[in-house]
Amino acid sequence: MQVRRVENMAGGQGHVIIRDILDQSRLGEKCRMYAEVTLEPGCSLGVHEHRGECESYYILQGTGEYTDDGRQRQVTAGDVTVTPSGHSHGLANRGDTDLKFMALILLD
Repeated sequence: MQVRRVENMAGGQGHVIIRDILDQSRLGEKCRMYAEVTLEPGCSLGVHEHRGECESYYILQGTGEYTDDGRQRQVTAGDVTVTPSGHSHGLANRGDTDLKFMALILLD
């Protein structure tokens, strides 16, 4: 499993740690990403739009401020988000502990 650290992802603050569960050779033609993502306190994944794909987050631990097409709401362990093609989302860790979630991107 590859682990990568991405600075200011999608215009977010700080960094995002991505642990790919499967590499592209195992994902097939309908899946672009399946990974565990960590946002440390104060870090965020900037608001971004998906085109030709949808993305879902499954929150594993921590709490975050989720932006869904401009509307904000709190997410916590056990919550699931879905962002269809043509829509935007972002996630920020405003808490004191790591925010971890599974990210799955499926192509239309």
